[in-house]
Amino acid sequence: MNYVIAVLADRIQAEAAYSALEQENLPMEQVSILGKGYKSADEYDFIDPSKQARKQARIMSFWLIPFGFVGGVAFNLSTQYQLVPAAGALGNQLIGGLLGAVAGAMGSFFVGGGVGLGFGSNDTLPYRNRLKEGKYILVVNGMPNITNKATRILKGLKPESLQGYVDPTNL
Repeated sequence: MNYVIAVLADRIQAEAAYSALEQENLPMEQVSILGKGYKSADEYDFIDPSKQARKQARIMSFWLIPFGFVGGVAFNLSTQYQLVPAAGALGNQLIGGLLGAVAGAMGSFFVGGGVGLGFGSNDTLPYRNRLKEGKYILVVNGMPNITNKATRILKGLKPESLQGYVDPTNL
């Protein structure tokens, strides 16, 4: 899924941009206005940094936890360290693997999600700040042919900023 995001100074510009897109026969169910009187940043989940952070942490956990388990077993095999002597060689290898998996889970949370939860992600915080300033954001999502056409139309209206994004989860 591709996105085109335009920041517009006021409601009049936002409505003019919406009308221009409508006149060019773009599918209007794929066009959203964010701002006072329209959708809020929370209602439009694309701009929710906590949701993006949770998604990133989940994606990272799919490969970090198994990698941590294998790394823990490999470390125990190479060092032959007996953490719990009563568990025997196989038991200590499994304990090493479990500790490695816990380290992988911690890595996916802190690196994948913790940073996004604590500091926002990419451009989401500036968009939220622009909404707080009273600006309006027009978002068009869809296939490249739709977003390219919307970009061409919106460029002619001279928005404050115009950016395109590709959602990496839908590739």
